[in-house]
Amino acid sequence: MIVISIIIILAAIALPQYQKTVIQAREAVLKDDLFQMRKMLDQYAADKGELPQSLEQLVEAGYLRELPLDPVTDERNWQQISGSDASTGGQGIIDVRSSSSEQGSDGRSYSDW
Repeated sequence: MIVISIIIILAAIALPQYQKTVIQAREAVLKDDLFQMRKMLDQYAADKGELPQSLEQLVEAGYLRELPLDPVTDERNWQQISGSDASTGGQGIIDVRSSSSEQGSDGRSYSDW
């Protein structure tokens, strides 16, 4: 009985730390995915002289192997921000964000990162 009580107490201490670690890992992956996709948007625009019309164009042109999963929603439903390119005047995707409405550990919504 004492051994079981000790195990329950240790589990109660370890579980919140584990959950915090999982959240930190997801946020790190989200930050890296956003950085890489934004970098590839810029590279595509520099190479092709126009903005991509969708994120799938980055995959088709070989800038990304595949569209990454959003680690918060576990789906490939990124929020695509459209706008105009200052240098060419063309329209296309200028930014990408998470489609999650949850708040990150810094208090901002993941969709604002």
